[in-house]
Amino acid sequence: MVIKNVRIKNWRSIRDIELDYEKVMIFIGQNNHGKSNLLSALLFFFGEIKYDELDFNQNSDELFVEVTFSNLDNYDKNQFKKYLTSENEIKVRKTANKSGQFSYNGYIQNPNEEWLKEENVSNYLKRETASQLPLYNLIPTVGRITKEIFTNAINQYIEQNPTVITFSYELETTNFLGLKNVAKGIFGSVFYIPSVKSASEELNLKGSTLFNQLYSSVIQKMSETNQDYKDAKNKIITMVKSLNKIDENGNANITRPPELNLFEQRLERELSSWNTKIEVEITPPNFDDVFKVGTSVWINDGIKTDISRKGNGLQRALIFALIKTWANIIREERDNVNTIPAEERPIRQTSNSAYFIFEEPELYLHPQAQRELFSSLVLLSASDNQILLCTHSSSFIDMNMYKSICIVKKENDTIGTTILQCKTNLFSDDDDKKNFNLVHWFNPDRSELFFSKKVVLVEGPTEKTVIPFLAKQLNIFRYDYTLIECASKDAFVPYIELLNKFRLPYIAIYDKDHQADKNPEGIQSADKSSKRIEDAIDMNYGSTIILENDIEEEIGITDKSNKSKPFFALKKVDADDFVIKQGFKDKIIKIYS
Repeated sequence: MVIKNVRIKNWRSIRDIELDYEKVMIFIGQNNHGKSNLLSALLFFFGEIKYDELDFNQNSDELFVEVTFSNLDNYDKNQFKKYLTSENEIKVRKTANKSGQFSYNGYIQNPNEEWLKEENVSNYLKRETASQLPLYNLIPTVGRITKEIFTNAINQYIEQNPTVITFSYELETTNFLGLKNVAKGIFGSVFYIPSVKSASEELNLKGSTLFNQLYSSVIQKMSETNQDYKDAKNKIITMVKSLNKIDENGNANITRPPELNLFEQRLERELSSWNTKIEVEITPPNFDDVFKVGTSVWINDGIKTDISRKGNGLQRALIFALIKTWANIIREERDNVNTIPAEERPIRQTSNSAYFIFEEPELYLHPQAQRELFSSLVLLSASDNQILLCTHSSSFIDMNMYKSICIVKKENDTIGTTILQCKTNLFSDDDDKKNFNLVHWFNPDRSELFFSKKVVLVEGPTEKTVIPFLAKQLNIFRYDYTLIECASKDAFVPYIELLNKFRLPYIAIYDKDHQADKNPEGIQSADKSSKRIEDAIDMNYGSTIILENDIEEEIGITDKSNKSKPFFALKKVDADDFVIKQGFKDKIIKIYS
């Protein structure tokens, strides 16, 4: 199963937000705006971190994280059948208060009839009262009516009469699955990689580290298939048992080494006045742990050392390698289980799902390695894995995955953290989608627009070269503004629609294209393209600037035959005798205002 929707209330900088999830979720935004809080809220829900008073937003006394899961497999549907909706989804809330109490509660389709509500069971345990109800025939005719008996009768009645019962979808008042505390991992495995983490921590052979899980799975397979391993394990167990005074059948152990008997007798003599017997009993060790004692991992990149002596980039790469390896092992195990007859499969205690949570995965990786890692993470999400990451790198942004992008903002402490998502289809027709994909394919750096304070859309490379150059000359250039080259006027609209959906400030700079040598049909076509741009603008976020025919005329170039337009234009405006026209100067000031 995967996370479909999350609602967070009063968690750290978050007052109350709700967001939709994709298989890959990419959280971006300024520092200290709440990206990490979105991830930590999920870690709190899954039981990976504890909470304290500082986690409550402002003066609130209660907080909760509510998660809707979809795509449940047959095991999950059976495990959570009480909470399953007609869409095969479940919704669970984890609530905490400042007194230190927390609880899990699920949403259920609760019958409106009072005698069918689980919380009212105690009111109907007397046989005289129960006999007046339509479900009485489902209760044993003799014996005391217990809560369990009446609850089972309720469930049977609901299952047999779904069409005559009315329901309300509401939060249960009892504990989720009837448990005071939900077992860790019941919703799936969680792998969290914070922004700063030493690889040596993940190579620890204790606890739930990735390397320990990987290495333990290797030992497990050895114990099942390697005959030498099996023989050695049996010999150790037999030898340890021979050291005890009583064998496993309760009889005196005649093969016990006399040295142990003598040791016990000497202790007893010293304690003779206490009338005390001494017996040394030895429990066979976990044989698998023998292979962990003294185990070390060495990294040889020309010099053999432990990982802590390698660079941060290699350490980070090793952590991701462990994650990908573990994900592959999980997938292989699932595939193997699916080939076993259902009645012979091992009993599952938790969901098969896995959630990989990353903070700033780009750290210590060069741009090419960042893009490769992102590609690997997308592939990792293809099965039952869900990828959640927060980043400052455009290498982890794929504009074709725009529904995966969540922009995180915090205007002030009163409002707290807010989010921007595009939940609807971006493209109005197939031509827009085709133009957008074609332009983006050749210009992957355009993903930077999501990090920008303001986006400046221009037609081609000449505008992208000249406009920022002149802005620097005028001392108004801003690095937090991003210029996006759209390649043509017809490619503006998909970008404008995207910026509107994410409510990002922008300005579109396009040519009027009424040059003197253009025929009426050409002018009409240019006007049609211009109208499409103007119609797409949402005045709440965007505006336009129209150049006088084109950028060359704005800077005084009359000879347009030169094929190297950007270089020729830059040479023109960099000349000592160049004087910018007041009209064009005003346009550049407006762009960077």
